Amino acid sequence: VSIAYPRRILDYMEGFLVSKTLFTACELGVFDLLASSQRPLSLEEVAQGIGASRDGTERLLAACTGLDLLNTHTLAGQVLYSNTEQSSVYLTRSSPVSLTQSIHYSSRTIYLCWHYLTDAVREGRNQYEKAFGVKSQDLFEALYRSEEEMVKFMQLMNSIWNICGRDVVTAFNLSPFTTIYDLGGCSGALAKQCVLAYPECSVTIFDLPKVVKTSREHFVSNDNQRINFHEGDFFKDPLPEADLYILARILHDWTDERSVELLTKAYKACRPGGGVLVIEALLCEDGSGPLTAQLYSLNMLVQTEGKERTGAEYTTLLTASGFQNIQVQKTGKIYDAVLGRK
Repeated sequence: VSIAYPRRILDYMEGFLVSKTLFTACELGVFDLLASSQRPLSLEEVAQGIGASRDGTERLLAACTGLDLLNTHTLAGQVLYSNTEQSSVYLTRSSPVSLTQSIHYSSRTIYLCWHYLTDAVREGRNQYEKAFGVKSQDLFEALYRSEEEMVKFMQLMNSIWNICGRDVVTAFNLSPFTTIYDLGGCSGALAKQCVLAYPECSVTIFDLPKVVKTSREHFVSNDNQRINFHEGDFFKDPLPEADLYILARILHDWTDERSVELLTKAYKACRPGGGVLVIEALLCEDGSGPLTAQLYSLNMLVQTEGKERTGAEYTTLLTASGFQNIQVQKTGKIYDAVLGRK
């Protein structure tokens, strides 16, 4: 019996090699160097510019070329390197939609947690204690275990919503909701997308005091007059009255019980006719995919108390909290939207 060559299995088995190649090229500043040079560079120029060995740099640049992250050019018999269009847009720090901070967080935090995925599957709980020596009874005390780590997480969220934010805030027409609270609004990137899409609305970022302080200092300028802040813990403190509450990548951190607890608070504080917008990576109803959401659900196991869910599962949580007329909208991108009304 002939057995087919296991190309896909080998690709999956070696997937971490691709990730670490991308992580390393970003951390060493390869794409930033090439962008700032405004011309293709030789191997020697790149090695000197990133402060690395010639041999190591040559191998790294070859792998990045093979991954279509770099272009090569031959001039007078010498090979020169430049960024591809996607690398210029998404892998340079100067780009407004740069993913470099998200990549750094994936490399230095998420990747270390995933080293203990086998333990997470066996134990059914996150692995912060093994990965970082941090107790995880309070999830966000573990996530924000240092100011540096908190800023890295906020930069991750900022880069995600700079790219995906408009898709999710326009999945439904939110123009009837003029007073909006973004619960766990973090860096304010989603709030910025909201006020751009809906000129009549104002958005208040509700988050922990230290997150609000960092957001004011690094992410949201005073020029954003329709973006405000409210310091608090959304589980412990009262929620101010609003037309709409946004929960973007919040419920996937928590168990069903804690999710209903938070949604019920939002329902009670919500004005009549108002609602809640849940933004998450939705699983297919039959569990068949998409692969990204399935992998994200494993990440929730490694890092949080929660999981990714189907649209029907979010509908059940919203209904149990009092919301009605639940609508589920797939965007065709990574993140989708679920809207419930009071």
